[in-house]
Amino acid sequence: MPLALRVVQACLFIVAAIAILGGTLQFVLGQPDTSPRLDNVHRFMAGVYFSTGLIAAWAAWTIGEQGTLVYMLALGVLLAGTGRLVSIARVGLPRPHAVWLGYLIPELVLPFVIAIAYWMATHPASA
Repeated sequence: MPLALRVVQACLFIVAAIAILGGTLQFVLGQPDTSPRLDNVHRFMAGVYFSTGLIAAWAAWTIGEQGTLVYMLALGVLLAGTGRLVSIARVGLPRPHAVWLGYLIPELVLPFVIAIAYWMATHPASA
């Protein structure tokens, strides 16, 4: 397997770990200090986040058979990071800052690493 595919595989496993852990924590903890209706929305989105993590793990495991799915996962992660940036811009960075930055930075960096490395692996340079 080419090095570029190994990089994509590692990035997808990182995305999967973050999404599964984050989705599980948010589902269990909910959104404190809000209305029950908003708490239910957060718990629903946590289920979506968790399932995206499972899809990312499956894509990483079967990387040789994937095509467009890898790019779509990268786009989804980038959109999640963009949504988090918009939320932070409107209400500020929640506490603890390190946890939220730990989610935000990979959501903004990994999609580009995934897309570029996967493109390099599937479009080798002509010799």
